[in-house]
Amino acid sequence: MKKILILLLIFNLNVSPAQDLKVPVDTMVVTSHKTVIKGMNIAYTAETGMQPVWDNNGGVIASLFYTYYTRDNIKNRANRPLIFSFNGGPGSASVWMHMAYTGPRILNVDDEGYPVQPYGFKSNPNSILDVADIVFVNPVNTGYSRMVPNSEGEMPDRGQFFGINEDIAYLSGWMNTFVSRKNRWESPKYIIGESYGGTRVMGLSLALQQNQWMYLNGVILVSPADYKTLRVGGPVSSALNLPYFAATAWHHKMLPEALQSKDLLEVLPEVEDFTINTLIPALAKGGFIGDQEKMEVSKTMAYYSGLSQKAILQHNLDVPNSFFWKELLRDKTGQTIGRLDSRYLGFDKKEAGSSPDYNAELTSWLHSFTPAINHYIKSELNFKTDLKYNMFGPVRPWNNDNDNTRDNLRLAMAQNPYLKVLNQSGYYDGATTYFSAKYTLAQIDPSGKMKDRFTFKGYRSGHMMYLRNEDLIQSNEDLREFIKSSSANGKAAKY
Repeated sequence: MKKILILLLIFNLNVSPAQDLKVPVDTMVVTSHKTVIKGMNIAYTAETGMQPVWDNNGGVIASLFYTYYTRDNIKNRANRPLIFSFNGGPGSASVWMHMAYTGPRILNVDDEGYPVQPYGFKSNPNSILDVADIVFVNPVNTGYSRMVPNSEGEMPDRGQFFGINEDIAYLSGWMNTFVSRKNRWESPKYIIGESYGGTRVMGLSLALQQNQWMYLNGVILVSPADYKTLRVGGPVSSALNLPYFAATAWHHKMLPEALQSKDLLEVLPEVEDFTINTLIPALAKGGFIGDQEKMEVSKTMAYYSGLSQKAILQHNLDVPNSFFWKELLRDKTGQTIGRLDSRYLGFDKKEAGSSPDYNAELTSWLHSFTPAINHYIKSELNFKTDLKYNMFGPVRPWNNDNDNTRDNLRLAMAQNPYLKVLNQSGYYDGATTYFSAKYTLAQIDPSGKMKDRFTFKGYRSGHMMYLRNEDLIQSNEDLREFIKSSSANGKAAKY
């Protein structure tokens, strides 16, 4: 009995009472690191923590989790570019580009981006940390970012965070605070956004100028989602998918020999030309298209897509992407192809049907990203919290009203002669297709007077093109070149 009492006493001394889970509001952890980038030894500092979002009365309504990387031994940080990095969703954490693209650590994956065990991370020899400092930002309810209750325990109104314009408004204010706290007002500034992050940064470009008086050197769109064309239906939205069909069919060797024997970049220009000059007008005619024209267009679509002419006609030339993912390999292997990266393959319960049972690529990625980011933050960055890291957070319903982000970017560019745009897209991305991105770039400035300030780069992979090692190397090099080409170099901001 005495021995049991002693053991209970020891247990009670070492176990503290349970506490409510609370959101850290304003915290910071700083760690020092070394790595090798492009063969050069790089010492850097990682700062990770939580920075508040305030309402108009100065009350804390949320706190955002961020990670801030700065290269050490920089004598004049006024000339050092600063990049704010956002992922998409909406509702996605910053984990994707943080742990696989521009950050100093990347996932343990094979050269094509598939997960390997043991899960974890390694040094990124291609990170742009050699030429720029980077801030990875997690919007509300993503990562560890959360809303914060007031002194009465009441949560703030969700509506002020979860919408296109609401998201842009509070994030631009948060960025102002961050730049002021870190004394980075002199630095050239860039914003990079992936997927929905493309919409976000297009809108931020103007909000930062008009509401925060912060002018950018560059906006980088990675596989951007433009909701003026994405999933809106109609001739343009539908037709823009055909070049993606052709790229994916080429990858899976489903095109006729006359096309399959060519390189991908020889095939795509002719498909793009057909899409703009023939397919969009044909779809615009709807049910009033002539029988002969309909047959000719469907035959060419079949030639470029790997689908049967019959299936295309059964869809009245308007083939959904989801059907393409199910249909392309149905009679060859019975496998489905991935949505975000159509190189990935899946198996459905039934070969019949009009769409896949699951996204083959996303389930593959979550294998690698989830354990890696949780381990990395706690073990290497030394940030400790019992909050769950939300890979995807609860942000619905999302207010999509009054989406003027495309026009906002145009106005920001018109007002700021320094501002340039880089688009990076994977040819096998079936969610935000590469040709839709090209179309968006063409529509931002209909006058064409600023077209020389837009750059498009394509890669032989999908939505997260950087998961493929060859594209990781090239896409980071493209970022370096863009940063160099958009530097002011003492030139005045004037036309």
